[in-house]
Amino acid sequence: MWGISHPPSRFLRPSAIVLAMSVRAKGPWNKRRGQECRYYHTVPFRRLWPLFGAVFCLFCIVGLFVDLMFLGRLPYAVLAATAIASGLVALMYLYVSVRLKAYFFLIISALQVPFWIAFAYFTPTAIQRYHLRENTPETGVRVAAIAVLLLVITSYFLFIRFLRGEGRESVRIRNELELAHGIQKTLVPPISLRTGQFEIYGRSDPSDKVGGDLVDVVQLSDGSVVVYLADIAGHGLQAGILMGMLKTAARTALLDTATAGPSQVLPTLMERLNQVLPGVKEPQMYATFAGFCLTDHDSIQYALAAHPPLLLYRSHCSPEQLSCVQFPLGLLPVDGFSAQSTILDSGDLLIAVTDGVCEACNHLDEEFGLERLQAVVTDHAGDPLPALGDAILHAARTFGKQTDDQTLLLVRKL
Repeated sequence: MWGISHPPSRFLRPSAIVLAMSVRAKGPWNKRRGQECRYYHTVPFRRLWPLFGAVFCLFCIVGLFVDLMFLGRLPYAVLAATAIASGLVALMYLYVSVRLKAYFFLIISALQVPFWIAFAYFTPTAIQRYHLRENTPETGVRVAAIAVLLLVITSYFLFIRFLRGEGRESVRIRNELELAHGIQKTLVPPISLRTGQFEIYGRSDPSDKVGGDLVDVVQLSDGSVVVYLADIAGHGLQAGILMGMLKTAARTALLDTATAGPSQVLPTLMERLNQVLPGVKEPQMYATFAGFCLTDHDSIQYALAAHPPLLLYRSHCSPEQLSCVQFPLGLLPVDGFSAQSTILDSGDLLIAVTDGVCEACNHLDEEFGLERLQAVVTDHAGDPLPALGDAILHAARTFGKQTDDQTLLLVRKL
């Protein structure tokens, strides 16, 4: 128990105990304080002072409560000092909560003991030296009750002011996120394209307002089509910004590779992205990649970089997996990226999804996985591509809650 076991004054022992219990119950050890602390470490004090004032007023009531327990006999000076000390101790805990490391709770908790011992020791001395008199119960109780009422009202208004300020900030942040969400939809719209040989459909559903997944299609000057899917590590605004940079870099690189042969388009694109990304990202970030180069021939080129395997569905056959082991883009200064080829017949399907689909987990912590994805593709292989995409995403979200961006890319040979 925090406080004093044998204080010199009978007036101060309950104050230390009640205050310690109140502050401890307030939650310096609250397990959910992590994210709130990280947020309030960055909040300027001009937005926090109403909160500090409200907490101070609220815990000043502890000192007044002690006086009420003794029927209002505390001298006014001692009453005011006890109330102010109670409020200041609460402010120390609040300051640690919003500005300092958690171990400071142990420090100020330990310092409470000598603080209240000193307070209890010097109070009787001050009473005797300055001839402070106890109040009559009738007067003391009335004064303490009025003071409690005024402190409660003041604390209430300060809390309201703080909440109004945080509410305005919340609205501002929400508006900025809505704007970012609009930019996200502009950068990563659903794609639906039909060429002479292929039908293409792609869709990205972020888990937050802004996502880090990208699906894009680019028609080259020689008539070929490059369609690719990329997944930035992580999600949220930071991943969304890097995703926008990656799309710009990819389209610029594809303009330079327009004269290259189909077999070199994807390797050149990946090498260019691997060179560009390190200069515009945080060290721990990277991108996985899956891309196709489609021409008028039956053979297509595909390439993967640390991406889940592709699914190739051929009519009346079980889907097969196509994989290629290569480093993710932007993580290491490597080269030698390569592409592979496969033959598609009419009606064949190529399916690429990000790990947000494959790694969706149910309540048993089981992943949706490629096998369940294969079953959905087999059941809906004859559907239009948008309907097949809806079926895949619906199956993944029915299986487990979406916690990551979910993106898919479907290519069908006509």
